[in-house]
Amino acid sequence: MGQLYLNKVQKLYGDFEVIRSVTLDIKDGEFVVFVGPSGCGKSTLLRMIAGLEDISNGDIVIDGIKVNHLPPVKRGIAMVFQSYALYPHMTVFENIAFPLRVIKMPEEKLREKVVSVARVLQLDQRLEQRPGMLSGGQRQRVAIGRAIVREPKIFLFDEPLSNLDAALRADMRIELTNLHRDLKATMVYVTHDQVEAMTMADRIVVLNAGDISQVGAPLELYHKPENLFVAGFIGNPKMNFMPVTCTAVGAEGVTIAFEGQTATLPVEPRAGLPGQTLTLGIRPEHTTLERGDINVTVMPIAIEQLGINTIAYAKLTTGEAYCALLPGSAPVTVDNAIVTGIRAADCHLFDGDGQALTRRVDPRHMGAIPAAVVG
Repeated sequence: MGQLYLNKVQKLYGDFEVIRSVTLDIKDGEFVVFVGPSGCGKSTLLRMIAGLEDISNGDIVIDGIKVNHLPPVKRGIAMVFQSYALYPHMTVFENIAFPLRVIKMPEEKLREKVVSVARVLQLDQRLEQRPGMLSGGQRQRVAIGRAIVREPKIFLFDEPLSNLDAALRADMRIELTNLHRDLKATMVYVTHDQVEAMTMADRIVVLNAGDISQVGAPLELYHKPENLFVAGFIGNPKMNFMPVTCTAVGAEGVTIAFEGQTATLPVEPRAGLPGQTLTLGIRPEHTTLERGDINVTVMPIAIEQLGINTIAYAKLTTGEAYCALLPGSAPVTVDNAIVTGIRAADCHLFDGDGQALTRRVDPRHMGAIPAAVVG
C-alpha cells in the first residue's frame, strides 16, 4: 500500500508562509506530479513528505498512520534527487546495494534483489562498473535502482531529469512511465517542466506561491483550466490572453466584443457580467489562417519553423503577446500581416478575478493535443 494524505499542511519560515495549508489525497498506485514555477513550494512540499523538512502545521498520513514526527527511514518512502548522489568509488552493484547493507540484509538475498532490480533497469551488464563510466541516464537509473531495492510504499522524485539533455529526458520519461506501470507503486514527482507533467502523470497538482491552483488529469487541466494561472502554465506554447468586453449573457452563453467583432462563447453565464472587461483565452494550436467566429489581425515579429509546425509570434494592438501555432507549410513571414481565425468553441473566458467561466464544450469532441504542445 502507498496511500498518502496531506491534511492542511503548512510550512513557515518565520512569518513567511511557503506552503499554505495544502490538503491533498493521493491514492495507492497513482503517479502524481507537482508542477509549478520556481519558488512555488513544490520541492519543499516533497521534502516535507520525505521527512527532510519539518512541517509547521497539519498532518502527513501514509497508509493511515500519521508520520509527522517519524524520521525518513521509518516512513516507507524512497527519494530520488536531481543530483544522482552516487558513491563514485563504488560499483553500480554496491551503489544499488547500499541501503540493503545498512540494514544488514543477508548477502544471498541482497545479491538476488540487486540483480533483479538491475535487470528491470537494464543495468545488469553494468554492475561492476563505477558511476564515472556511465552516461547521465544510466547514472539516474542507478539512483532509481537504489530506491527500488528498498521496496518503499511511496517513491518521491525531485526533478530527476533536469540534468539530462533533451533526448535523454524524453527516453527517461518513457522509462519512468513503464517503471510505474510495472511496479504499480505510488509515485510523487516534482518538476518545473509541464511537458513532463503532461506526459507522465495520472494527476497533476499545479502549485502557485504555496497554494494548489488546480488538481486534475492532464487533459482536464488542458481543456478546462480553472483560472488564468493554470491556463497560462499548462500548454506549450502558452495560451494567448486578450481583453474583451461582455455585451450580453443568454441561454447560448456569453457574448463578447473584440475589436469591433462580437461572438457568443459556449460558457456558463453569470449575472452581472454585461459591461465588464473579461479575458479571453485561446491556445496557439487553436488558431488557423481561415476565417473564424473571431478574427485577429497581427504582424509577426518572429517565426519559428519546426517542420511539422510553424510558430508565429506577434503583439496585439493592446500590447499583449500573441502566438499562433500553424501547419509547417503555412505561408507566414516576419513583418507581413496575417489574419488568424478562432472558433468560439475553442475559447476560454475568465472573469475579472482570473477565475474561469465553466466551458460547455465536451473535451471528447475536441481534437487531440498537437505534438508541439507536449514536446
